[in-house]
Amino acid sequence: MMNRFDQTYHDLLKKIMVEGKYKGDRTGTGTHSIFGHQMRFNMEDGFPLLTTKKVLFKMLATELIWFIRGDTNIRFLLQYNNNIWNEWAFKNWVESEEYKGPDMTDFGNRAQKDEDFKAVYQKEMDAFKKRVLEDDAFAGKYGNLGNVYGRQWRAWEGPDGSFTDQLKDVVENIRNNPDSRRHIVTAWNPAEIGTMALPPCHAFFQFYVNDGRLSLQLYQRSGDVFLGVPFNIASYALLLHLVARECGLRPHEFVHTLGDAHIYTNHFDAVETQLERDGFEAPGIRIHGERSMFELDYEDFEVVDYESHPYIKAPIAV
Repeated sequence: MMNRFDQTYHDLLKKIMVEGKYKGDRTGTGTHSIFGHQMRFNMEDGFPLLTTKKVLFKMLATELIWFIRGDTNIRFLLQYNNNIWNEWAFKNWVESEEYKGPDMTDFGNRAQKDEDFKAVYQKEMDAFKKRVLEDDAFAGKYGNLGNVYGRQWRAWEGPDGSFTDQLKDVVENIRNNPDSRRHIVTAWNPAEIGTMALPPCHAFFQFYVNDGRLSLQLYQRSGDVFLGVPFNIASYALLLHLVARECGLRPHEFVHTLGDAHIYTNHFDAVETQLERDGFEAPGIRIHGERSMFELDYEDFEVVDYESHPYIKAPIAV
């Protein structure tokens, strides 16, 4: 019998496959999408790490730490062999005047269709990653993704040049005024969209306190439902656990509201494979030690009793 988390997610996959309408997109890949969908995940049922395909907890957890630290450079992620933001940084590099290597135009799509090009691309990507890890000046210039999530969460810049630490402020507000309806963090900063390698997809979230329990609702303007959304579900559930722990509350419900919920056309076969699978029991999550959420490392997290079907590969649209 499938657990509630997997079932909720599978229901969304099925809805898009059946009801979704074709839409073009900026990547040129094409999607089937619906607009406006909400999922609810109760932390009393476990931790929502999907089991009908393996979800790489290390990747989402190190990315969340990266956000929480206010970091916007992929070097930290690469130190954990986390490659989920590489393509956007690499794009900045190969489109720069300093890049003198092979033509990398439309590298994402070309690598899927041309094995010879894929080998050249992988060689260039490996060299790029090595240089980000080893060359401080290069990393500072080409490992940085602009004013993406971490910058907005921890150092939102106002029109007067002052900075707001939204995440620390919301934690203090939850502690001191739990009934407030203003427990909000936004990554969508219209004045700085042009400075970001990718405008925020998970754009806005709000906390809610009731009866000693903390809930979190996310508004995600755009959701790559096969590749990205499973990470987003677990990432914000983990954030909910962290903030609840920081404020002495019990984590309750993660509410995930999606705007444009889409499946890329080149993910259809992968989706069908996943929909054929039955799930396992949902895992649990443990956070070790007494340190603040702002000081935690990946090694402080433990996923308990996670059993899943194998990972399903699918190309990322850049």
